[in-house]
Amino acid sequence: MDFELMLRIYPFFLEAAWVTIQLSILTTILGLICGTLGAAARLSRFATLRFTGAAYVSIIRGTPALIQLFILYFGGPQVGIQLDAFEAGVIGLGVNIGAYMTETMRGAIISVDKGQREAARTLGMSQFQAFRRVILPQALRLMIRPLGVNINALIKGTALVAAISVVELTYTAQRYIGSTYKPFEMFLLSGVLYMVIIYVTGKGIAYLDQKVRLQ
Repeated sequence: MDFELMLRIYPFFLEAAWVTIQLSILTTILGLICGTLGAAARLSRFATLRFTGAAYVSIIRGTPALIQLFILYFGGPQVGIQLDAFEAGVIGLGVNIGAYMTETMRGAIISVDKGQREAARTLGMSQFQAFRRVILPQALRLMIRPLGVNINALIKGTALVAAISVVELTYTAQRYIGSTYKPFEMFLLSGVLYMVIIYVTGKGIAYLDQKVRLQ
């Protein structure tokens, strides 16, 4: 173990970790947007929207995320889509995790007892009011933990963008292996930083889940 080398280059890994954090935050936001729209489509009373939502989930979950990134980054210019590596990473991973969040949100919503909706309608609420005031608050309590699992998987999945040359933790480790010939130390350093990011994220999600459940 070359601890001296690790101490000397860890500032560069911290810079890469910040890129990973930015990528994770932006991708999570996009994933939540896609997941919300996808769940709304899947639960719509309109057959066209239900089909569109189901197709989105089926296609995205049925193909590797790496292939989706390659299509977006390398194939995009062929159809007039010009994105830099970071933008392609955010969009590709965001759309990918959004498909999983779609099913997480849909599952939480349909898990709420139908009698709750019927009781709200009996009290004179519109369908939208019943959803916003009765169904959604209960569904939120059910979906935060599964969404947290999605987010943790997403953070680890950001390593895929190294394949399109985004300078995040995995790419940085690979780059320094080429000059130091110390793969164990480089991947250990990046792995520790991934663990720190995921640990902090997990604590934040647990705190949010507790706050929502106490309301």
